[in-house]
Amino acid sequence: MQSLPDDVTGEEAVNCASESLLFPCSNWSHHLVRFAGPPLSQVCGGGMPRWTVHLEGGPRRVNHAAVAVGVGVFSFGGYCSGEDYETLRQIDVHVFNTVSLRWRKLPPSSCAPSNVPYMRYGHTAVLIDDIIYIWGGRNDTEGACNVLYTFHTGTHQWATPRVTGQIPGARDGHSACVYERTMYIFGGYEQLADCFSNEIHKLDTRTMNWALVRAKGSAARWRDFHSATVIGSRMFVFGGRADRAGPFHSNNEIYCNQIRVFDLQIETWLDPPKSTNPPEGRRSHSAFPYQGGLYVFGGYNARLNRHFQDLWKFTPESGQWQRVEVQGKGPCARRRQCCCVLGDKILLFGGTSPSQDQDLQDEFYLMDHSDLYILDFSPSLKTLCKLAVLHYNLDQSCLPHDIRWELSAMTTNSNISRPLLSSHG
Repeated sequence: MQSLPDDVTGEEAVNCASESLLFPCSNWSHHLVRFAGPPLSQVCGGGMPRWTVHLEGGPRRVNHAAVAVGVGVFSFGGYCSGEDYETLRQIDVHVFNTVSLRWRKLPPSSCAPSNVPYMRYGHTAVLIDDIIYIWGGRNDTEGACNVLYTFHTGTHQWATPRVTGQIPGARDGHSACVYERTMYIFGGYEQLADCFSNEIHKLDTRTMNWALVRAKGSAARWRDFHSATVIGSRMFVFGGRADRAGPFHSNNEIYCNQIRVFDLQIETWLDPPKSTNPPEGRRSHSAFPYQGGLYVFGGYNARLNRHFQDLWKFTPESGQWQRVEVQGKGPCARRRQCCCVLGDKILLFGGTSPSQDQDLQDEFYLMDHSDLYILDFSPSLKTLCKLAVLHYNLDQSCLPHDIRWELSAMTTNSNISRPLLSSHG
């Protein structure tokens, strides 16, 4: 690599680094240019998290469930306005490849019908080894479900393993997370009891035994469509829809913005941490762990009649919240989306938002999304170079074939979602 002239500015140095990576045979002097417009450091977000990819045409879904597996993401079921939810049918499975940036829909399963879950929404999915565990959720004809289903990520085979113990009641809007090969279910709305739950149930996947956790301490409030995230040996519960009538639904909703912490080792609810500057309470948001922190994106607060598009970080050690500034054009305000973590990248897809044809605060006109965004917490120089090529619309003809292929993948939509025929409330 050639050395830079002494009078090259920092911005020009970044430009040259981009050139040397994308144009390995080029000469510094030939490609040392000053681009019109904002500095490259602003375009590429030097050192800050950045939205790097936005693609359309994936599965149009809300209240779906997804897990990251290797270089892919498996997405199960969900709801979409205008689709037939009166006819009982298999849950659909979509797979996103994070290398090709393409969605594909798996063919219908040939497993015994009793082993395949029916199409549903408000369910959960967790990964343990090569098995994805699907539990809960509901549809418009069968109601809620409490049958445990497993999906093998290698063979794509469904099964309904035999379970013992105290099986939780059928529900939707609960959370599921994993600690030491045990799946923990918290909250949700129970169909038979017709009320919110604040119980914790656990399934030991080594014995396939269900148990009600006899939690100690002051329990978190009854709620649904919250988030529960495991960091270390603790489960962090945030948000959700609660009610002033406690477990009962009286249409007098509460949106708490206080973090609740459950210690999974001693099975005890801990005193709420003293935190400052928390985000507004919300439901149907996304939460994920990254490098010891808890991140929250989006969601909805019915009392405020507001959808969110903000990203927040909670630090467990200090109990402090801070809003995260992100470079690039990110998702619009939404709820009921999915988020999956793959290394330093977050994949966010689907969800629903106020229709652009209506007032942003009109609850009764919502549009379901078929889009996907990638949030990169640590974008590489190669990624920043590709973003610069796209932003400045540079000539790609002299780039290596693999770089041109990657640039095409970053800008070519999938084509598996059906046309949007209607909005819903």
